[in-house]
Amino acid sequence: MTGTFLNVATVLVGGTLGWLLGSRYPSGLRTTLLQVIGLATLAIGTQDLLQTSSVLIVLASLVLGALVGELLGIERGLERIGELAQSVVARFGGSRLEDRPHPNPLPEGEATSSQPPSPIPHPPTLAQGFVTASLIFCVGPITILGCFEEGLTGSFQTLALKSTLDGFTASLLASTMGWGVLLSAGTVLFYQGALTLGAGFLRGLLTDRMIAEMTAAGGLMILGIGLNILEVTRIRVGNMLPALVFAPVLAAVTAQRAG
Repeated sequence: MTGTFLNVATVLVGGTLGWLLGSRYPSGLRTTLLQVIGLATLAIGTQDLLQTSSVLIVLASLVLGALVGELLGIERGLERIGELAQSVVARFGGSRLEDRPHPNPLPEGEATSSQPPSPIPHPPTLAQGFVTASLIFCVGPITILGCFEEGLTGSFQTLALKSTLDGFTASLLASTMGWGVLLSAGTVLFYQGALTLGAGFLRGLLTDRMIAEMTAAGGLMILGIGLNILEVTRIRVGNMLPALVFAPVLAAVTAQRAG
């Protein structure tokens, strides 16, 4: 739960700073910090990927996971939740979501929008800030990957990266939507805590080899998230999430055949 507690702390600190200081973030600093976070994401993904003992297992799990994810439309489902949060922010004149350094899936074409934000018709309420921030912080593949990583291996580096992103995002949101954003820390605690503890219960059912291959598959997806953050390309990482199920299964099957 270390990563989740860290995430809660960064949301509270970032949100408080944004609420008190307002929107005074130079665009150049925002871009540079986003690039640093993107590079760190690539480093974490590479480190996790190197834990595999069979690249073929990672490749097969990602292929199978992508097939299932495309059929289920996981990425599109995540995008719809993101669109809901975006509509709330746009309606009340908050920061546009393309300005936030977050790796969660976003609708294509959003970053190219040049329309200025709408004028504020009414001050955003506490509930609106809470709901918007909760959706942004809890939706996305990096949340699931980070919670599974900590629950299964005890490593919280992916959630530490997410915490940095969320702290920066909280400051941007709170600068326009008020202190209701701070209440989303409770949502983060409950949601990520449940995912982490749930993954921890699976620890006794998985071998070290199965966990290593699952971690490696997640690492490849984290690499995709890093490329998305840096805007190198657009990878639908959400549709690859079923690979986290296929990787340990394939590892168990190959180990049984080898034995």
